Amino acid sequence: MAVTTKWSELSEGKRRAITVAAIVEAALLGAALLDIRRRPAEQIRGPKQLWTPLAFVSFAGPIAYFAFGRRRVAA
Repeated sequence: MAVTTKWSELSEGKRRAITVAAIVEAALLGAALLDIRRRPAEQIRGPKQLWTPLAFVSFAGPIAYFAFGRRRVAA
């Protein structure tokens, strides 16, 4: 049986760390979704319809999109 801890039982440091992690994750997700929507399909590796749901996979989805999903554009 799993032990559950209430938010009020967490230390101030742990609550702050969870809050910061949630904000960072939400910002990464928002940036990835915005970039997927605005970027032409030719500049994305694979279909946009695949990257959109993958962006919702915790921290890994947006990071994978930014690392591997975008094609480099020649300047």
